[in-house]
Amino acid sequence: MPVADLTVREMTAGDAERVLAIYQAGLDTGQASFETVAPTWAAFDAGRAPAHRLVAVDAVGRVVGWAAVSPTSPRAVYAGVVEHSVYVDPATRGAGVGRLLLAGLIASTEAAGIWTVQSGVFPENTASLALHRRAGFRVVGTRERVGRHHGRWRDVVLVERRSPVIG
Repeated sequence: MPVADLTVREMTAGDAERVLAIYQAGLDTGQASFETVAPTWAAFDAGRAPAHRLVAVDAVGRVVGWAAVSPTSPRAVYAGVVEHSVYVDPATRGAGVGRLLLAGLIASTEAAGIWTVQSGVFPENTASLALHRRAGFRVVGTRERVGRHHGRWRDVVLVERRSPVIG
């Protein structure tokens, strides 16, 4: 699928089924999150900021990836810091979907005055780490043995992108 055939738009409740299916497919890899089961749409909706929710759709309007953010803290000092997630349909991985979603997410968050976008990535998820590096994220460090996942301790690489225009 050529990147030219993709459009990034705001996520709507009508996208719920595809968003959650793509989320579950990512979770099923064992390399995307400590979570193992995608939440209900109500829980997904409650856990993400209402703004900065994007989907990538193909030429026929099918959702092939999504990105969303959550506040990192309720404290005012962290109002410009969010944690993000980006998930891509397995059938379209490597086609530039993640790159387009991150570019859209960066534009959206910067337009809203957000100065830091961050995420935790398993070190084994080299594709995600490479995607983030290409999008201007840097590795802050590795949180060792931060949690158990499928019966084993996992490290998490903290990546962040500081806006060059905000803050």
